[in-house]
Amino acid sequence: MSFSDFRPPGPLGALWNAVRVERSMPYTLFTFGATDLPYFLIVGPDSDDGSIAATRGEIRITRPSIITPENADPEFEGFFEEGEGDSMIEFLMARGISFPNAKFSNQSRNVDLSGDGVDEIVARLKQRLDDEDEDRVAILTAPMGLGGVALLKYAVEKAIESAPGNLSELRDRGFLN
Repeated sequence: MSFSDFRPPGPLGALWNAVRVERSMPYTLFTFGATDLPYFLIVGPDSDDGSIAATRGEIRITRPSIITPENADPEFEGFFEEGEGDSMIEFLMARGISFPNAKFSNQSRNVDLSGDGVDEIVARLKQRLDDEDEDRVAILTAPMGLGGVALLKYAVEKAIESAPGNLSELRDRGFLN
């Protein structure tokens, strides 16, 4: 499945398409163990005061060493407020996008990145990361209230992008014979 062709229909599709991965890391997820996906999330201005929120965080995707019935379903922690993102996750799972035995956890903190707009902040941040030769940090953008959707989209895209290589490694190691 090519994830670039994935477009959820209806209202969920509008939410999904409203968030953007402005800069991704060029690496795939590890087949075994945990992979960390550091990011900056820039959330567009709130219509009330025009402020732009910036967050620096890390999504950790962990695959268990031993698969049991308790860890067969994917877990998502720290992406949304309690119960907020359930419909998006359920929608993805109902469409056959499955991450059995994976745990997705997010930790973040607010950072001070000021500028005249989201595009200016993203451009300055891209330049700073390029100047530092930092290629493992993503930049995500979202309208106010959709930060969790941006994080979920990035994590899901990286997992799907990594799947062919992960399957190849499993086959090479004799797990899929």
